[in-house]
Amino acid sequence: MAMHLPGFKSEPEDNQSGPEVEVRIRGLMIDSSTKMPIVVLNDLAGEVVLPIWVGIFEANAIALEMEKATTFRPWTHDLLRNAIDSLNGRVTRVVVGDLREDTFHATVWMDQAGEVIALDARPSDAIALALRSDCPIFVSQQVYEQARRSSNGSSTLSPEELRRWLENLNDDEMGRYKM
Repeated sequence: MAMHLPGFKSEPEDNQSGPEVEVRIRGLMIDSSTKMPIVVLNDLAGEVVLPIWVGIFEANAIALEMEKATTFRPWTHDLLRNAIDSLNGRVTRVVVGDLREDTFHATVWMDQAGEVIALDARPSDAIALALRSDCPIFVSQQVYEQARRSSNGSSTLSPEELRRWLENLNDDEMGRYKM
């Protein structure tokens, strides 16, 4: 039986975005020019870096979970995880699978009683939920390529220079995201 609700996909779409690469969060940092938070994703081999600019509240939700900080009341992502758990569901993976008009799109993949359910999400929300659900995060190879192409000419650094700069940041330079 397939789930047919708006915003949900019942089955994976034959890997339309191509091969996927598992990533980890390299860190959170602030873009000095825009003052916007950036989630820096890194493939497990440490060879590919993908920065995703996110909102301040989403960055805070990610930072709190990365630091395993406890809060007095559940945040939205905690509420969502608790609702999924209460409905005997399980988040199995998160995929940043599309980049359209300089906006990343993600999918949260869940399992409920053997049924596969996919929910469209902002990458920041999907990442915050993945951290709380202890599930892997993936980025499609197509997204890496699109991000590399779309950054051509839109930055003072070339895509290769930006990649090298992000890859060579040490833990002190990367810093810890603070509110």
